[in-house]
Amino acid sequence: MLVKALGAGSAAVLFLIVVIAAVVTTVIVYQQPLPTPGPGTSAGAGSTPSPSAREDIPPELLVLYQQAASDCPGLDWSVLAAIGKIETDHGRSPLPGVRSGENSSGAAGPMQFLAPTFDAVIARHSLPPGGASPPSRYDPSDAIHAAAHYLCDSGAPADLYAAIWAYNHADWYVNQVLDQAARYRTTTPSGGGDCHTIEAASAVAGQAVSFACAQLGIPYVWGGNGPDVNGGWDCSGLTQAAYRAAGITLPRVTYDQIHTGPRVPENQLAPGDLMFYGTADNVHHVGLFLGNGRMVHAPDIGQPVQISGYRWPGDDYYATTRPSAISAPAQPDSRDSP
Repeated sequence: MLVKALGAGSAAVLFLIVVIAAVVTTVIVYQQPLPTPGPGTSAGAGSTPSPSAREDIPPELLVLYQQAASDCPGLDWSVLAAIGKIETDHGRSPLPGVRSGENSSGAAGPMQFLAPTFDAVIARHSLPPGGASPPSRYDPSDAIHAAAHYLCDSGAPADLYAAIWAYNHADWYVNQVLDQAARYRTTTPSGGGDCHTIEAASAVAGQAVSFACAQLGIPYVWGGNGPDVNGGWDCSGLTQAAYRAAGITLPRVTYDQIHTGPRVPENQLAPGDLMFYGTADNVHHVGLFLGNGRMVHAPDIGQPVQISGYRWPGDDYYATTRPSAISAPAQPDSRDSP
């Protein structure tokens, strides 16, 4: 990851501090009756399921997708659910290799693992109670938790595009997963302006916002490239990582990022747009627009990643760009399954 002297974001502003609710982890046992998540609730990591997700995903699998996402901090459950949908229609497909046997590529189970890949994952990671003994790629709990670990080992959530491509080496597959994941996340017509009701015009924008929302509460660090690198984020480090997770490469610093993607008039803002502050000669801060006049950003020293109004008295709002309008880079096709 590129590290260089940064014109890091620091805005002398009044910020609205967001209270971040703690996520309560529960033990899931697939063989026993599972609670159906109620409207507006989430049993695990990430966004709230959309109505189409609740209609399409079997309740016991929805809970498993949500819980397994916490195996890879920052990964939204909707990505796992999208893979389950595209691979086997959440285990409902009648094709060979779903409940028994293998498909023509040797893949099996609801998440379509090759045996050597599954064995390698469970050798590196312990799977939680609720699956088979020994773990089996045909067991939904084992398969979904193994998929979360595999994505994390492959770069998720920091480079989600690469992680999904590692799962199935095809660009069409990555795009289908991202599009399906976006449909599974709750949206609101007005752009709710929070991390539970993410509205996005594209899967790229939705994934960028989801990544940024998963960083809420992480400390601000000048020159920060993430908690695993140097303890936290600065403003442009957060936005760069958010779009990298969606397959879009941004420059590292604010005064370069502002030249990436088309400019957007303030009356046409959409979730995922980047909001810049300063002047043409000194762009010093950036955040990701959420909707409803709010953004998620890494404000300044002593203020963790949070949600704030993007305008405030005396602000120096300068411009907005739309990196989601940039096409993700093409990659060669390869195998069919992980």
